[in-house]
Amino acid sequence: MMDALSVVSQLRDLASEPQNREVIVQDQGCLPGLVLFLDHKDPEVIFATLQTLRYLAELSPNIPTMRNELGMMVSLENLIHREELSVDITALAQEVFGILNAHVNPVLRTHEGERRKKPQFFINSSNKKSKSVTLHIQGLDSTDQRGLCEEALLKVRGVISFTFQMASKRCTVRIRSDLPTESLASAIAATKVLSAQQVVKNDTGEEVLIPLNTSGVKVQQNSTLPEYLPEEEESPEREVDRAISRTTAKQDSSGSWLNAAASFLSKTFYW
Repeated sequence: MMDALSVVSQLRDLASEPQNREVIVQDQGCLPGLVLFLDHKDPEVIFATLQTLRYLAELSPNIPTMRNELGMMVSLENLIHREELSVDITALAQEVFGILNAHVNPVLRTHEGERRKKPQFFINSSNKKSKSVTLHIQGLDSTDQRGLCEEALLKVRGVISFTFQMASKRCTVRIRSDLPTESLASAIAATKVLSAQQVVKNDTGEEVLIPLNTSGVKVQQNSTLPEYLPEEEESPEREVDRAISRTTAKQDSSGSWLNAAASFLSKTFYW
């Protein structure tokens, strides 16, 4: 049975794959539903929605459609000014708002363009307390290997949450801003069967893999495992693979997960 968090989490995982971003924005139900999710009472749903929008905005042709979606800019602005929300949510709302708004304001466009040229792939890079990094994990071929990776990441002090995109051997990890990325690579290398490289974007916007030094890196471990890690079932391999394969055949949408999610978004959540 679908619920708000599972739907938006799977949409976020789909949006993390560049080939899915156009079809998600073009779907008549997804964007209106995501706007509704921006007003959800659960902060986790709001944050996952902002992450989804941030991914979708990576595809420049999507931006005018997103900006002109009814309620989008107003909802983002409201999030920016809500004092009870976490720094994570406020910072990410500001980033998404700035990207969408930059394309209608020449002055902001110049500033935003300079900022986005930095070789990074942090969803909420302006947040001073945490950051997100994307890792390409060699050897991540099955659920057994994913289990090994989960155990390794759970032991690292400073890891907040993580999600997997098994089809592309990717893992997006949210960590404290003072935790070196090399610590993640060292913990993963300790499994003896997995190795990690960081995924970043170069000046031309292309994704590149950066080797991470693991020799001599000390990893601070948790004495007890956090109860909130990992984020459950956010990127099940079968669901992601099925949804991605459907994006290349838009006419066959009656049974697609994306169509079902869009219907759920648009018909169920009117808070």
